[in-house]
Formats: sequence, C-alpha cells, structure tokens
Amino acid sequence: MTQPRSSFHALPRILLIAVLSGGVIMGITAGIRQTFGLFLAPISVDLNLGRETFAFGMGMMNLFWGLAAPVAGAAADRYGAGRVAVAGGLAYAAGLAVMTVSGEGGQLLVGGLLVGLGLSGAGYTVVLGAVGRAAPPEKRTLALGMASMGGSIGQFLALPYTHLLLDWLGWSSSLLILAVTALLIVPLAYGISGKHAEPDGRDTQTMAEAFHEARRHRGFWLLTAGFFVCGFHLAFVAVHLPAYLGDKGMPSWLAAATLTLVGVCNIVGTYFCGYFGQRYPKKSVLSLLYLARAAIFVVFIVTPVSETTVLLFGAAMGFLWLGTVPLTSGLVAYIFGPAYLSMLFGIVFFGHQVGGFLGAWLAGAVYDYLGSYDAMWWFSVALGVGSAALHWPIDERPVPRRAAA
Repeated sequence: MTQPRSSFHALPRILLIAVLSGGVIMGITAGIRQTFGLFLAPISVDLNLGRETFAFGMGMMNLFWGLAAPVAGAAADRYGAGRVAVAGGLAYAAGLAVMTVSGEGGQLLVGGLLVGLGLSGAGYTVVLGAVGRAAPPEKRTLALGMASMGGSIGQFLALPYTHLLLDWLGWSSSLLILAVTALLIVPLAYGISGKHAEPDGRDTQTMAEAFHEARRHRGFWLLTAGFFVCGFHLAFVAVHLPAYLGDKGMPSWLAAATLTLVGVCNIVGTYFCGYFGQRYPKKSVLSLLYLARAAIFVVFIVTPVSETTVLLFGAAMGFLWLGTVPLTSGLVAYIFGPAYLSMLFGIVFFGHQVGGFLGAWLAGAVYDYLGSYDAMWWFSVALGVGSAALHWPIDERPVPRRAAA
C-alpha cells in the first residue's frame, strides 16, 4: 500500500523552492538579529556608553524595519520579491559593518537604520508574501509556518556561532564576519523571485483598492495593535535578557544557551502554530498564545532566578516565539487574499516593529533610570493579556468581495 507523503514532500516544487530559499533567508536575518543582545554589554563597556545608547540603536533598527516594511512589501508585490531581497541583503551587511566603527554611539544608530532597512527587504513581509503567493489556499498557513521555521533554525545556529566569535575575536571582528554571512542572502533571493502580485481568480483588485479595503476593516487594525505586543516582547527579551542575567550574577554562557534554546523550541512551536492555524480559528490560537506568554512572564518573575529556571523560561518562550508570524500573516491572507499580502502584512508588521522599538529602547531607559528591569517584566505581562483581548473579536471571514466571488 502506498504510504502518504509528509506535508513537506507534498508541497509543489515551486512552493518547495520558495519555502526552502525563504526559510534560509529568514534564518540569516532573524538569526543574526537575535544575537544583538550578546553585544549590548561588551559594546557599552568598551565604548563607555550607557545601555540606553545601544538599546536606542536597536530600537531604531526595529522602527525603521517597520516603517520600510510596507514600502518593501509593495515593491515586492509589484516587481518581485527576489529583487527586493537582494537590496535588503546588501543593506543588512552594510549596517553590520558600520556598527564596527568606533565612535560615541552614532555608528550604532546608523548601523541600526541600515540593518532595519535590510530586514524590511529580506525579512518576514517580503519572504512570506512570496511564499503565500506560491501556495494554494489549502496549504498556505502550513507553508507560511514551515518558512517561518527558518527564522527559528537560524536563531538556533546563529547564537552559539556568534558566542564563539565573541569569545575568540571580540565584538568588532564578530560583526564583520556576520556582515559577510548576511551577503549569502543575495544568491538565495533567486529562490523567492516567483510571480508578482496578480488577481487570484476572485477579483481584479488594484493595490490602492486593496489598501483602502483593509484600512476600513476593523480586524486589520486589531491585528496591527495585537502584533505590537509581539514585537515588544521579542525585542525586550532578545536585547536585554543577557544583561538581565548578568545583573543576577548568572554565568555568561547562560544567556547564549537560553536564547539558543528559544530557537530550538521555536522550530517545533512555529510548525505547530501553523498546523493549528490550519484547523482552528487563527484569532483564537493567537489569543491563547499571548495569554500563555503572559503566564510564562509571571512565573519567571516570581520564581527565584537560577540556571534551571532561566533555561525553562527560554524553552517555554521558544514554543511561542515566532508562532505569531504564520498565524498573523495567514489571517491577513485569508481575510483579504494573497495578491497583496506583502504590502498588507507589511502594514500590520509596522505595529510589530513599533512595539520592537519600545521594547528595546524603553527597557534600556527604564534600567538606566531605575537600575532594574522589574517594571518592564510586569508591563510585558499586562501587554500579553491586552493582546489576547484584542485578537478575540476579530471577524475571521473573507471580506465580502472574496466571499461573493
């Protein structure tokens, strides 16, 4: 009897190429970005800067990533994702190189801006838009989840890789090597240079019409506001957890190990978020995910810090880390269609990156003012509960235009 093929091998060839190429690109972009927290202490000490200066540079990276994401998404929808990803890879590498220049903090801001532009061109919005257009509706959320797993795998590999570089070469040479690594995005972009945005048989909508339809939809803005919280959580933990653990007297290897564990567990978590998003309402899965994050933060706050509790925190957060991405992008595609997914998800993603800016910068400012991250942990709990409430009332049905067609 013929055995059923796995979901991975059942993907059409063109979709499989897009998933693999896009997954590796996101592995590079997300993996390198996830290592920036390891640079906070050495750069701040070596250049005699406060934590807020480094955190502000990382915050601006997130903000410019969000500002440029809708523009990059619209360009990818119109001209193809491959070209935009090439430009993003070049900007990403340039930003990492600029951060190695000595100065009084200005180089961190310029480098952060360039990295942010690079992430907008070679990050989630452009890559997932290409994957979403290549996927048939019945496989779309699963394909988006599988591509998003690339970011988790990249995080798993990039953190120990960067930790070893820092130990052997110091922060400046490590950033240069990461810049060279980012250039691998350029040849990989060919794999996502598939079809441009075009009607999917249900409509003949233009890009401007797609934008105006989305902006009048209440659920579109609820998604944007809820995704703000995801960005806040991720930036706060990724940038400041290593310094927080150092303040608690934990060994330096623990931060890299914990963030690596986040990546390992997220490989599984992202896949299952895509899996459950195919079978249950995506808004409900998102609400439960944010409630679970809030609960994990509470347990971590009230439990004495030890190597065991930190590693358990990393594992628990890992299962929920990037699972929001296939669910949120899949929900946008389901409600509005895949034709202009890069642009529309780029707008939603801007909310995520505003949260990322505040999560990175505000935590540094709060620490410099109060000498503690305690307030930020409790604020993260409140935001998680709020995001769960925002997702619950979303009307998870195709817009009337698509339903009628």
